[in-house]
Amino acid sequence: MNLVDAFCRQVVERPDALAMVETRRGKSRRITFAELDTASQRAAAMLRAAGLSPGDGVLLLQPMSIDLYVALIAIFRLGLVAIVLDPSAGRAHIERCCAIYPPAAFIGCAQAHLLRLMSPSIRRILRKYAIGAMIPGATPWRKLDAYLPDAVTHRCQPDTPALLTFTSGSTGLPKAAMRSHGFLLAQHRVLARSLTLHPGEVDLTTLPIFALANLASGVTSIIPDADLRAPGRVDPAPILAQIAAWRPTRTGASPAFLGRLATESLRRGETIPYLRTCYTGGAPVFPSLLRTLQQAAPSATITPVYGSTEAEPIAHLTSDDIGDDDYAAMGTGKGLLAGQPVPDIHLQIIRQQWGQPIGPYTQEEFIAVCQPAGEPGEIVVSGAHVLPGYLHGRGDAETKFRLDGVPWHRTGDAGYLDAGGRLWLLGRCAARIEDARGILYPFAVESAAMSHPAIKRTALVLHQGRRVLVVEPIQQQQVDVPALHTALADAKLADILIVKYIPVDARHNAKVDYPALMRLLRR
Repeated sequence: MNLVDAFCRQVVERPDALAMVETRRGKSRRITFAELDTASQRAAAMLRAAGLSPGDGVLLLQPMSIDLYVALIAIFRLGLVAIVLDPSAGRAHIERCCAIYPPAAFIGCAQAHLLRLMSPSIRRILRKYAIGAMIPGATPWRKLDAYLPDAVTHRCQPDTPALLTFTSGSTGLPKAAMRSHGFLLAQHRVLARSLTLHPGEVDLTTLPIFALANLASGVTSIIPDADLRAPGRVDPAPILAQIAAWRPTRTGASPAFLGRLATESLRRGETIPYLRTCYTGGAPVFPSLLRTLQQAAPSATITPVYGSTEAEPIAHLTSDDIGDDDYAAMGTGKGLLAGQPVPDIHLQIIRQQWGQPIGPYTQEEFIAVCQPAGEPGEIVVSGAHVLPGYLHGRGDAETKFRLDGVPWHRTGDAGYLDAGGRLWLLGRCAARIEDARGILYPFAVESAAMSHPAIKRTALVLHQGRRVLVVEPIQQQQVDVPALHTALADAKLADILIVKYIPVDARHNAKVDYPALMRLLRR
């Protein structure tokens, strides 16, 4: 087996169909499934000629583009390991990540090669390839055109490593998430079913893992003309022009990205009529955004997806699944509805024990710690597309446990299951407030607050021992603080603070960065 096999089946069935389209500064580049296959074979031949062999790591720092997937398919084809890290995390992070799995090659854009100036680990990599501009000391990526296509695909076992990414653990040291060929194929099957991918569809996609699923499903991926490193600050104009030109029937993107498109469309007095399916996730999707997206894309079914780096997807629902009672519940402190868990995952709510190792459990012991319907606790999951552990076990003690020998993942999120088996989210376990007034969960307050006009973002924190709701208003709008206090009376808030902005995560620009927010409040 090899992850590339799923892509190759699409090459055979629809060689001349468009696989990907990217637009930069108004100029479009397109590639068919057959052309992408040939380019990846040439890239594989170039990497093989450089002496790379199965198991070698390749540091890959390239924005979403056709070249990214030429490189990825070549890496998987050879049985190499694609290594992806976050260069914005700083030099120390880069050095630690490279020490965990030293790369044998480096492929990146011109901007990524600037990291060689600050990173001894990257400078030590012997084989360097530059995509785009000519870079001293690096082989131009376009030299792959000089190589004959190498169609040989390395035969892999289900546990053969394929993709290595890094997250930060509670210790501050990187946790290495190694995905095998078997894991990625299982994830593709779940995504293809959950996202209802059909050959011939056209998808405006911003999420790299969704683009991989598209390639394996015969779906054309339109890569937005935008800097996707900051989805909440993209310029919507060129993306809306792409949508008008290519008429995608579906999209998958972060809430911040889609919010930008929807708001601009409505500002223009326009809608996006071509979209039929819209998936969004990676951050909370509050009812106010759902309504905005539905206004901008009236023919689309809006589907929030709940998942994580270690388990994607976990649960989802469509806008049609949300009734008036559900909207009322979210507006009165019941949390954020995430929907039914996907059929391929095992999900349970266990008693809150976040911050300390748990297990192993027998089935009887596990049942004893599981919460009944309606009772909040930690969300834990297991399944073929759930990461069973981190490289070298670093981070396993805090986020994994075993049930009769089977690995389970602790998401770090709090929630509960309702009587119908639907999952409701309550926010991060670590953000839960427990004081003399009782227990209060972030989303119970934030989701209710977001139903009020003039509010862009909210965050519930315990500041100087007091329950405080921090509010970022929509630009140039006034928040009715007394009315908000009255609506949130059950939360027993000490104060509501209005701020210019609430810090958010770098990846999706939509999740509250609580540590950064607390630093701001202490100033």
